[in-house]
This record gives sequence, C-alpha cells and structure tokens, in this order.
Amino acid sequence: MLPLVIVTGLMAFASCKPCDMEGANRELLLSLNKDLLRSLESQEGLPNPSVHLALRLSNDHDLAKENKHLNRLRSDLHDDIQSSLTNSQPVTGIMALYSLALRSSCFDLNTIPFIVNDKSETLLTHLKKQMEQEKDHIAFSERPLTNYYQYSLGVLALCVSGVRVNNHVSHKLIKAVDNEHFKHGDAESVDTYAMAGMGLQCVKHSGSYVHNVAELDVALSKIKQKLLASYRTDGHIGNEFSTGLAVQALLAMGSEVTDCSAAMEAMRTAVRNNIYHNAMAVSQTLPALLKKSYLSVKSKDCLNEDDTLVLEPQDPVEVLPSKTKVKVMVEVVTSSGEAVVYSVDVPMGNSLLEALELLKGKNVGFTFEKESSLWGPYLSAVNGEQARQSDRRYWHLSSDDAALTQGVGDFKIETPQKITIKNKSY
Repeated sequence: MLPLVIVTGLMAFASCKPCDMEGANRELLLSLNKDLLRSLESQEGLPNPSVHLALRLSNDHDLAKENKHLNRLRSDLHDDIQSSLTNSQPVTGIMALYSLALRSSCFDLNTIPFIVNDKSETLLTHLKKQMEQEKDHIAFSERPLTNYYQYSLGVLALCVSGVRVNNHVSHKLIKAVDNEHFKHGDAESVDTYAMAGMGLQCVKHSGSYVHNVAELDVALSKIKQKLLASYRTDGHIGNEFSTGLAVQALLAMGSEVTDCSAAMEAMRTAVRNNIYHNAMAVSQTLPALLKKSYLSVKSKDCLNEDDTLVLEPQDPVEVLPSKTKVKVMVEVVTSSGEAVVYSVDVPMGNSLLEALELLKGKNVGFTFEKESSLWGPYLSAVNGEQARQSDRRYWHLSSDDAALTQGVGDFKIETPQKITIKNKSY
C-alpha cells in the first residue's frame, strides 16, 4: 500500500499527463458497450443482472436487445431466485442485483412478486427480509449469512429503490467498517469497501439514518481512505478487477476522478490489453469509465434514450490448439494442511480450467467439481473435499505463490508454473 501522500502525488501527476483524445476514449467506451451486448448472445447459464445494469447506465443503447435481456431476467433469473427462496437459501446478493437491474430499466419493482409458504410478497419486501436475516446473523456470529459484499449490495439496492433502510441494518455495516471486517482470506477486500461506500453514501443522501450521523460520516471517511491507500503504482486500486467498483465508490462519495486520473488511465490500458474479457468485469468497469456509479440508477428516468447502437457482424474466429506445451505443477492443500502435488503438460494458452480437466483425465487421483457464478465457473470441491460458502471456506488459487485475480475459466496458462489450490477459511 502506498502512503496517502504518495497516492495524492500519483493522482496529481496522472492528471497532468496528456491522456487519450476524446474521440479515442469514445471508441473505447463503444467497444466495451458492444462487448457487453455480444455477451448476451454467448453467455451460458442464467442472464447476468450486472451486465444489464451496465448497459442501462451507458449513454448508448440497443433497446431491443436490452429489452430481450430484461425479459430473460424476469423469467429465468426470477425463477432461480424463487427456487432458492423456496428452499430457504440466502439470496441477498443476486436479489439485490436483480432489483438494481430492473430499476435501471425503470421497472416497477412493486409488480415483481415472490411466493414463500403460499404467501405472495414483492421483491423489495423479500429483500428487506433477507437483510433482516443477515443483520440477525451478524448479531450472534459477527458476520452475515452470506458476506459483507452482498450485505452492502443489499443496503445499496434497497436505498436506490427508495426503501428506507433499517437503522440497525445500516449500523451493522458501519460497525463492520469500523472493525475492519472486510477481508477475503488474509487480504482486505477492496470490492467490499467500494460496495459499502456506495451503500452508505446512498443512506446518507436519503437522510434516513438517525442513529448517529457522525459515525456514518466517520465510516465513509474510513472507506475513502482505504480505497485511496489501495492505489498501486500502475494506477489500479486493489487489482485490475476491483478498480471499476473502487472508482464508482469514489465518485459516489464525492471524490474528484478526472478523465486523466491514474485509475481511469489504468482501466483504459487494461481494456486495450484485453484484460476485461470477462463480461462481469466489463460490467463493473464501463460505468466507472463513464464516470457513473450504481447510485446513478436512483435518478434514471429512461426517457429520450439513444437507440442507435449497432453491432457489426463479426467473422467467427477459429482458435487452433497450440502445439507448444508447458509443464504445470498442481498442488492441492486440504483444510487440514495435507498437500499433494501433480504434474500435467498443458497446451500454451489453455485456461486453468482446461488444464485441470486434462489433469483429471490422467486418472492420477485428482478430481474436482465446479459451480457457476456471475464471474464464471469456480471450484466447489477438489479431491472430494468441499469448500462451501456456508462453511466460510473457499478454494484459494495462486500461481507461483501469487494469488490469482482471475477465475479458473479466465486465467490462461502461458508459462511453466506451479498452481496451488488451497482450502482456506474467511
């Protein structure tokens, strides 16, 4: 972490550098927008509400494609959330994103029902109930049912939708900021600080928090300090995939983020280098590059929107398998600390997931199971051992002892390396 004085100097220096011409920036934003639209056709599994939210916050639209995706959210994603509610599974995060996505299309959330125990209640009523359950869980275990990222997202979604957030719910988030409970493994979670910042800033704007206004201001100030202290020398905040949310939070909290600031330049460079090929990453980055945040949804009116965005046809790209193979060592460390190491030769350019599939096919005792998420597939079990959210555990991935910032489906194998898959708690 950089001291704040150095961070301030870094930002000032970046703002003095000549940045891209306005036209070039415009083309970059259009390319991201089109990437998100194309992802609607190629995405597997459930429709992604975060992608819809980013498309709606954009200045350029293909309203027909956006409405088609909205209908998929209202059917497929709605049914999946209904199933989780029926089975008493916590759905705070996905329900919050769903409500934000609908709100970004100016949809009346009071017309969206869910049925539990033969009783029909609105989406926002169920989200409030989810937040009460999360709050009660914090009271006796000092942590939410899900995690503080989803908890923060729930606060934000309720507030943006004009629902008064229970003071006790907000207070639990403020205390978590004060006690620095936003950890993922051993590291502080920039994403969680960013989402908490947006949620609490919305609560402040609403004027509904009367428990102790001073402590709300202190929490927001601390969040801002945490984000600024997470600046890297290359301009990213935390890492390439947390910068978008961090910039959104700084904008929401009133920080000056210019087009030529270090973080904006870092994101644009990452776009040019195709770092954000994951649709979820693009969906969090595009609003930031537009100098908007999820709080912008609150004032969106959906009137007189541009509808001229056109996707040019693209020729299919055939990717030939690489003939060059690299050796990858895969170390699996169980929750008890027991370790076993495997070896597999992987075609250069394959994803880590493809490498693990190759290793599994060698029948050397390595097995794994995966589940889907908005970010893509993630490991749920390795060699028969699970690492579940309900147990506060996950499979931590690292390459040559450096933690991966991408998932198994996105990380590419380009050089010989040692991949460590470790069952860790959080």
